[in-house]
Amino acid sequence: MAAAVADRLEPEAVPGPPGLPLGRRVELPGRGTTFVREVAGPPGAPTVVLLHGWIASGGLNWFRVFEPLSQHFHVLAPDLRGHGRGIRSRRRFRLADCADDVAALLDVLEIDSAIAVGYSLGGPVAQLLWKRHPDKVDGLVLCATSEAIVPIAHQRLVFTTAMAAAAGTTRFSQMLAHLPRSFVKRFWPIPAEGKRPDSIRRWAAAEMRRHNWRMILEAGNASGTFNGRKWIGDIDVPTVVLITTKDRAMSPLLQARLAFGIPGAAIHRIDEGHMVCASEQFAEPLVAACLAATP
Repeated sequence: MAAAVADRLEPEAVPGPPGLPLGRRVELPGRGTTFVREVAGPPGAPTVVLLHGWIASGGLNWFRVFEPLSQHFHVLAPDLRGHGRGIRSRRRFRLADCADDVAALLDVLEIDSAIAVGYSLGGPVAQLLWKRHPDKVDGLVLCATSEAIVPIAHQRLVFTTAMAAAAGTTRFSQMLAHLPRSFVKRFWPIPAEGKRPDSIRRWAAAEMRRHNWRMILEAGNASGTFNGRKWIGDIDVPTVVLITTKDRAMSPLLQARLAFGIPGAAIHRIDEGHMVCASEQFAEPLVAACLAATP
């Protein structure tokens, strides 16, 4: 293999939720070092690669589903650029680079292809993975996402301007001053006070302290400019759109429009909001969606 894969699993600074697999750092040739959590699954099982949302990480977004998915699939959950222990780069954050990182990760791990599962911001990354590396995508599961995260032109301008202004700052406190707390809370994956054991909250906070906030804000800006509407109609792999029907961060109507734009896409529903990924109710519908997207 052309790249080095760390031999040792990397322990958590703070104990995470039960069933959370340890992760390892993986060097991607010419790209940098990323971090991936992995569960082997049954012998010969198809691979799912889980692509997390904005301000999350592979562990934060998917900690509820590793064990249930591993009963059917080989599971990979990388940290995207700038998030958690993902690749650090001086280059401006691009969703296309994230898609290329995932393709490179599959190459390093000698995995020919996978079902790409994208949540929120991970949805555009999954779509771009199919567009840029179609031979590596066997199916798509798109959760709480759309083909245009900020679909209306004037809203996109306001959003991207705010993200660009925030990304131009260097201090965490300055960043928070530019980014509306009400908006961040919609995407914030830390369980609310009193809802989960304190150790999980402390682990989630520790995960988020790993973020590179300049890249996080650039990721917000990138999400505001993404629009795959011109080409999603060409998607030719089994696709399931999992709509979060009570979502206030990503309109269910936008999620449905994504499904209608992809030929033959199936629609699954879960009557929860954008933070359903932190809920025990998330595992069963996600597993069902992944099984339905398996060729």
